[in-house]
Amino acid sequence: MILLLGIDIGTSGSKGVLVRTDGTLVAQAAREHTTATPRPGWVEHDARAVWWRDFTALSAELLATAPAGERIGAVGVSGVGPCLLPTDADATPLRPAILYGVDTRAGDQIAAQRARYGDQRVLDRCGSPLTSQAIGPKLAWVREEEPAVYARTRRWFMASSYLVHRLTGAYVLDHHSASQCTPLYDLRRGAWIGEWCEEIAPDLEWPRLVWPTEVAGQITAEAQAATGIPAGTPVIAGTIDAWTEASAVGAIAPGDLMLMYGTTMFLVNVVTEPAPDPHLWSTRGAFPDTYCLAAGMATSGAVTGWLRDLTGADYGTLVAEATALAPGAEGLLMLPYFAGERTPLFDPDARGLVLGLTLRHGRGHLYRAALEATAFGVRHNLSAMDEAGGDIRRLVAVGGGARELWTRIVSDVTGRPQDVPRHTVGAAYGDAFLAAVGTGHAVATDIAEWNPVAHTVEPDPEMAGTYDGLYRLYRELYPATREAAHALAARQHADAGA
Repeated sequence: MILLLGIDIGTSGSKGVLVRTDGTLVAQAAREHTTATPRPGWVEHDARAVWWRDFTALSAELLATAPAGERIGAVGVSGVGPCLLPTDADATPLRPAILYGVDTRAGDQIAAQRARYGDQRVLDRCGSPLTSQAIGPKLAWVREEEPAVYARTRRWFMASSYLVHRLTGAYVLDHHSASQCTPLYDLRRGAWIGEWCEEIAPDLEWPRLVWPTEVAGQITAEAQAATGIPAGTPVIAGTIDAWTEASAVGAIAPGDLMLMYGTTMFLVNVVTEPAPDPHLWSTRGAFPDTYCLAAGMATSGAVTGWLRDLTGADYGTLVAEATALAPGAEGLLMLPYFAGERTPLFDPDARGLVLGLTLRHGRGHLYRAALEATAFGVRHNLSAMDEAGGDIRRLVAVGGGARELWTRIVSDVTGRPQDVPRHTVGAAYGDAFLAAVGTGHAVATDIAEWNPVAHTVEPDPEMAGTYDGLYRLYRELYPATREAAHALAARQHADAGA
């Protein structure tokens, strides 16, 4: 019997699974890890202490549970992204990895590249605007702000490509991840933009482009010693975690939209053609000849985790207290911009806000307001997708936060049903599925058999009036407080610099 090993490196934790070729979940494991924030706007991972250590620990734990007589037939990986890990020619990390759009340090480089290449030109060629999500400005930041590091840099990796290299020695990057490397990748041609790559990041070796399901290489003897995975086992290229999450729940056909409940909230809508829009990301899909319209909030589960740590209450207590409250949290409204905001605002200096506080409000009110705030953010992004020409026919929920209260609030706020699949393990399960596809153990249509819909969360029409009114207030809050939020953000940056 053949097993597929899938491991995903997330923002605040990593997960792994063993899955049979029919989709049966044999075992799963998880590890929490820290995300460094050395300065406001900086968000980093130590590639060796987080990415590689989590992978080796999870693989060892999972392999120890493998039933007798069953062997690992393929490995799939995914991780946070787009992110930037500079390394030397031997792939030795030279600094911590700079994470995706939640890391906002490269504001000056974004402005310079917008002036140099032009907003419309970048959008037409790359599919996405230049924002904190883009890799080009982060490469320029390393070159300009850490010249000693850049002088030694020869290669660069994302989480998935770094793991693939440690496992196989291959230096590759999948097309989807590359399509988030604005302004370095031509979305329609499916190739690096050579002249812009050399201008922004000269003298680097650029990874070979492959598709997420392609076999990048085989487990080396050195990797076997570190992980326990037998040498010669094929490893696929993998991709950014949100896209393997979409694959895990069958959001792979035009009209499907995956809604990922995690540390951040992410939305992926599969479309037939590129749909560039200045408020969203237009990317390659996980499979050849597919495209996606994508959106992402800077926080969601990160705010609920912050409240848990702040109050000392566990999630079960907070959920119970929030469930007992009526919609609107007795007059509380929150902006969830605790780490700035990505789509559709693209404002790294947006800040969190709680309005309506009185002495009678408690932690349950704050927790419900946080869940409702993320739901309002989802509605804002769905509206932006509709305006951009997206094709939203079905919502599928996935991720560790896809639980009853949160999904119910999101459906009530948006007025849209959500399919919840049998397995909401997330990206690691999608990694195993993509590995099965890439090595001939499954075909793309098999995911419906692997992971059928378990139930559908239907919106309550009686909630529509209440949430419509609150959503109007939510949309008014940001423009009304933006100037003050930016002034406070400037003070935070100045204090950090001092």
